[in-house]
Amino acid sequence: MDPRVITYPLAEKRLDNGLRVVVNPDHNVPVVAVNLWYDVGSADEAPDRTGLAHLFEHLMFQGSAHVRSGDHIGLAQAAGGSVNATTSYDRTNYFEAVPTSAVRQMLWLEADRLATLRETVDQASLDNQRDVVKEEKRQRYDNVPYGDVWHRILALSFPEGHPYSHPTIGSMEDLDAASLTDVRDFFAANYRASRAVLTLAGDLTPEQGITLAEKYFGHLPRLPGRDRPHVEPLPPHEGVPRQEVSAAVPRDAVHLVWRLPKAGDPDLEALGLATSVLGDGITSRLHRALVRTERAEGAGAFTMSLARGNSIGVASARCWEGVTPEALEETLLETCQQFVDEGPTDEEHDRAKAQFSREWLTELSALDQRADRFGQAATLHGSPEWVNQRLRTVLDVTRQDAHDATRRWLDPANRAVLVYRRQEA
Repeated sequence: MDPRVITYPLAEKRLDNGLRVVVNPDHNVPVVAVNLWYDVGSADEAPDRTGLAHLFEHLMFQGSAHVRSGDHIGLAQAAGGSVNATTSYDRTNYFEAVPTSAVRQMLWLEADRLATLRETVDQASLDNQRDVVKEEKRQRYDNVPYGDVWHRILALSFPEGHPYSHPTIGSMEDLDAASLTDVRDFFAANYRASRAVLTLAGDLTPEQGITLAEKYFGHLPRLPGRDRPHVEPLPPHEGVPRQEVSAAVPRDAVHLVWRLPKAGDPDLEALGLATSVLGDGITSRLHRALVRTERAEGAGAFTMSLARGNSIGVASARCWEGVTPEALEETLLETCQQFVDEGPTDEEHDRAKAQFSREWLTELSALDQRADRFGQAATLHGSPEWVNQRLRTVLDVTRQDAHDATRRWLDPANRAVLVYRRQEA
């Protein structure tokens, strides 16, 4: 057996109503992770109603036909478990990790809000959670240094109206404009069994998991899925689009941005290894060229995997005191160009693979994170088996593969640039 292939046992069934059920039995501890991935994210929002996907992450905890507001979280915690949710561009997920004895209760809670939230959400809940989201936007984005960096990177990377052209949090204006009808219609269009993956990972058998899914979700109606409009990949940047911002930030900063291939493209895994060599950790090219030489107080590079059309690559650095953004950008470009010309060394490439392996296996060792990855795999990659195969896929990437992908996608001539200049007091 190939040691690079992980062999987590999996069972999968699609219920008559379209719900995909994935079960990963693991009896090492008496715990089960319950994870629901809904195939809806901020990329599914109308241009003038941004923020609804994230707003629903909050509204889903405001009660349903048979559950009072806040009781979903309270019941999970009272059972000794944890509960949370996240929203991104391509999905929204809800998850609990609870003792085995509480699994039925969690499944009932999840099924009740999927079945009844559209009718039970009211104006008071909407107003309450809209205010919570707006306050979150102020605290995490509007009133912190560099809080709008990702908003600006998206605007540089995608034209207006593109599914990824706006941030997940949405805009204050669109949140204010959202009516109860808008919210109910968004739920009806997107929250349905046929657009969900239920993953159960932990102390139960495949037969038990599928039987429980049938019991609690099988009565839900079969509603048609929705065909998303095809999103054509955008070409590499031309002419070096640039935006400069004067803001109350502690240091001037420079971000280089590239359009990359979408999730599932083999080049994206190769680029993940390449950007690790370029900008992940104290052994990276950027750290050695910028931080150790006291040109930057911090530097890094990463890829953001997105499912429709293009992903994003970023290399960035914050100026050392007395270093200008112009000088920093020049060194940043020189380092990136040298990396594109040379590619990673064998030692760098092997180190990036070892780092990926450690991080991937560590993540999968936790039931809740493993369940989340199975949901991701089924939703965005077609099959939960992607999780078992991914380690081999990445370890099969050769140094030449990484170099070729770097030359195709990270050419500095095809960058966009975002510069923050520190506002004088």
